[in-house]
Amino acid sequence: MSVKSIRFSQTAREQLSRLKRHTGIEHMNVLARWGLCTSLAETIPPPAAKIPADSNLEMSWEVFGGRYADILLALVKQRCFEDGLGDDDELVAQQLRLHVHRGLSYLAGDRKLRSIADLVSRADRVTR
Repeated sequence: MSVKSIRFSQTAREQLSRLKRHTGIEHMNVLARWGLCTSLAETIPPPAAKIPADSNLEMSWEVFGGRYADILLALVKQRCFEDGLGDDDELVAQQLRLHVHRGLSYLAGDRKLRSIADLVSRADRVTR
C-alpha cells in the first residue's frame, strides 16, 4: 500500500471544520473524500506545491478511505497514470494530498454550499 496516512495543513483543517458546520456532515473523513473526488473531477492536475503539515489533524488511510479505500487509491493511481506521473508510492501519496487539499479549497470556497443537498447538487453539476 502506498498511503499510510494523510496529514492536513492548518488551512485544510479550518476548511474541514467550516464544511462540517455548513453541511452538517459529522465526520471529517467523509468531507475529505468529497474533496478528493472534487479535485479528481478536474481535467488538469493540481499544481505542484509544498503543503505544510502544520495542523494536528492526521487520518490513517483506513479512516480516510473507509470501505472505499481500495477504490479511492485506484482512482488516484489511475489519475497519476493519466497525468503521466507514474505510480511510485511516494508520488501517489503526494498527489493524493495535493488532490485532497485542492478539492477542499474548492468546496470551502463555494459560498453556495450550505447543506448536504448543496454538496450533492454540486457533484451532479461536476459530473455532467
